[in-house]
Amino acid sequence: MATCPECDAEVEVDETDVDLGDEVSCPECGQTLVISNTDPFELDFAPDDEDDDDEDEKVEEDEDEDEEEEDEEDGADWEEMNQKERALRDTLSSLGSVVVAYSGGVDSAYLAYVANDTLGERAVAVTADSPSYPERHRQMATQVAEQFGLRHEIIHTSELERPEYRANPANRCYYCKHELYTHLSRLAADRRAIVIDGNNADDRGDYRPGRQAAREFGVRSPLDEVNLAKDEIRDLARIAGLPIWDEPASACLSSRIPYHTEVTDEKLRIIERAESALRAHGFRVCRVRHHDDLARIELDRSELPRALEPGMSATLVRELKAIGYRYVTIDLQGYRTGSLNEGLLLRPA
Repeated sequence: MATCPECDAEVEVDETDVDLGDEVSCPECGQTLVISNTDPFELDFAPDDEDDDDEDEKVEEDEDEDEEEEDEEDGADWEEMNQKERALRDTLSSLGSVVVAYSGGVDSAYLAYVANDTLGERAVAVTADSPSYPERHRQMATQVAEQFGLRHEIIHTSELERPEYRANPANRCYYCKHELYTHLSRLAADRRAIVIDGNNADDRGDYRPGRQAAREFGVRSPLDEVNLAKDEIRDLARIAGLPIWDEPASACLSSRIPYHTEVTDEKLRIIERAESALRAHGFRVCRVRHHDDLARIELDRSELPRALEPGMSATLVRELKAIGYRYVTIDLQGYRTGSLNEGLLLRPA
């Protein structure tokens, strides 16, 4: 027996079949009670459902406050990006007329889109057609230009004919960009325009010898000048409807060949075919580093488990051997930008 704390009535409790926390009902007043002690047996009021409701409401209020804070942060981020885009348009307007170095990647595509929207006929996007430039990128550049009505020209560059480029020194990119800007500067001179490129704020710390060539030719980088970072450019490109807004970053095919190993058209075509094979199997972020007869595959770390599955790895080995490699390896460190720079003592350009 135990006593009801509400009406002092005696409540019969089966002492052999109850535990702490079990609920019982008082036969006199009907109050729901909970066993709070078993030696001796004592009863207490059961928790009020309203208390639970209050706690639930408190949790919901906290969640709502968190969501409001996140919304405020998102709103601040969007406003900052919009301000940067307005600054970008102001910068482009101040240049008067521009020639955009347009590779087809998200940075140069977004820049070409805004330049076209801001300057109209005074903006032209120019894509270089060269052996080191993947055909897939040419197709993307053309697709976006047609979809958004960009004034688009394709020129042919001949960096592979330059001995200093073929020798593949650590500053190979300088000779490539020198070749490109030589052509673009001539076009710009005819149009009384300024050459601009898609370098952004996140590129500042990278080793980019091509920046030296940009400085020599007076190339401007409006995205960098207004402090737009890669993620911001992707967001703005997505809002603009550019289909390549989430396209993985890529570099020219020559970047897959170790420094001081000659760059040849044959090697570039093998690399391009090998990477096309990887993308055909759904690997979005991929590089095939060309070590003569050995292919070193770099993939996003999230994609490594699938590549290492017995069936998939056997398929990759078979297909890359058919392309021309004798050995096929998967780099367990995964993809990282400029992995061939590892071991070099480099300074940001």
